[in-house]
Amino acid sequence: MTIETMAREFRYDGLRLPDPNAKLSVDEVRTAFSATYPEIATAAVTGPEAVGNKLVYHFTKAIGTKG
Repeated sequence: MTIETMAREFRYDGLRLPDPNAKLSVDEVRTAFSATYPEIATAAVTGPEAVGNKLVYHFTKAIGTKG
């Protein structure tokens, strides 16, 4: 029997975002990506979902109303 570590992948708005560092927590990854995608800072995180040999996390935009 062999043990294989599953890679993480993050998805946002149809984009596949690679894991910047496997040692970072999901919240730290969110902070890292929020520099490029500011909406991720307030996005909800769902997952992980096992897809093939990857664990996939989804960043979903927060939907709200102004005013």
